[in-house]
Amino acid sequence: MNYNTKITEYINKATDEQVGILEEVRQLVHTSVNNVGEEIKWGFPVFNNGKDFAYLRFAKTHIILGFYNIDKLRDPNNLLEGKGNTLRHVKIKSLSEELKKQIVKWLIEISE
Repeated sequence: MNYNTKITEYINKATDEQVGILEEVRQLVHTSVNNVGEEIKWGFPVFNNGKDFAYLRFAKTHIILGFYNIDKLRDPNNLLEGKGNTLRHVKIKSLSEELKKQIVKWLIEISE
């Protein structure tokens, strides 16, 4: 996996519990999408494969995984939040197996 050290530094600024979630989501991105690049943009990690498709942030009480170009995403359980025309995000406090499966589906949909 092509990990950027600046992303690792960003992740390591989170709480210990959040670091585990951030690293797991990061790994999901890299294993679900081909040719993933990652860089810091606007102060947080952004993932791309020729175009930006997702971003990752941490807040005081949760992790945010956001998606660009949301018209490709199906959200049958209404987990995605946001009202913009091009961005949606999911707030993550813990990673259940069900949520991980949904994240993988979104990553595949958004990166195609």
